[in-house]
Amino acid sequence: MPVVFDAYGTLFNVHAAIDRHRDAAGHDADRFSELWRTKQLEYTWTLTLAGHYDDFWSLTQRALDFCFERVPSVSRSLRSALLNAYLELGAYSDARRVLRAIKERGERNAILSNGSPAMLTSAVEAAGIGADLDAVLSVDAIKMFKPRQEVYALVTKRFDCKPAEVMFVSSNRWDVMGATAFGFRSVWVNRAGNPNEYAEFAPTAVVSDLTGVLSLQAG
Repeated sequence: MPVVFDAYGTLFNVHAAIDRHRDAAGHDADRFSELWRTKQLEYTWTLTLAGHYDDFWSLTQRALDFCFERVPSVSRSLRSALLNAYLELGAYSDARRVLRAIKERGERNAILSNGSPAMLTSAVEAAGIGADLDAVLSVDAIKMFKPRQEVYALVTKRFDCKPAEVMFVSSNRWDVMGATAFGFRSVWVNRAGNPNEYAEFAPTAVVSDLTGVLSLQAG
């Protein structure tokens, strides 16, 4: 069974960029970071619904510019520093260990992400997890974003398997919904203890961190 991970928010901490510049960002740092993430995702959904596409890096920059306008207490002079930090987001502490454990079992794993190829290459290299992955799949190949079903089909095409043979792991409940609707065995990594949504598309399992995936595989 291939084990496929979402990247941003699941393997990589999307708030790590602000964390590196928290003192300079000031008292609105957390609000700024949450809004940046929210707008970044909003742009993927609205463009896909409208039948248009621009890569994730461009949308990340647009979302950041929106945040500077919306939260003026954070200086625009941080723009370059924040973007550079986003290209090398820190991985969660359990990410490398879990990926390596899966590989040591002889199982295949991959990333399936909205991220552009350049973004993903940079993040994977910075985290030092490239050797622990069989594939890094980007939506850029089909020019549309999750949760379009065509995105999840990139996995079944790459591994020549059926949806039910895939374990998909994401911290984003809407992503788990999309993967479940496609037929994946989906796992929600609910680190923040968020309320459940999309009851009609329930995950196979809910775990509090990535290490929970290992016990599911062992079972």
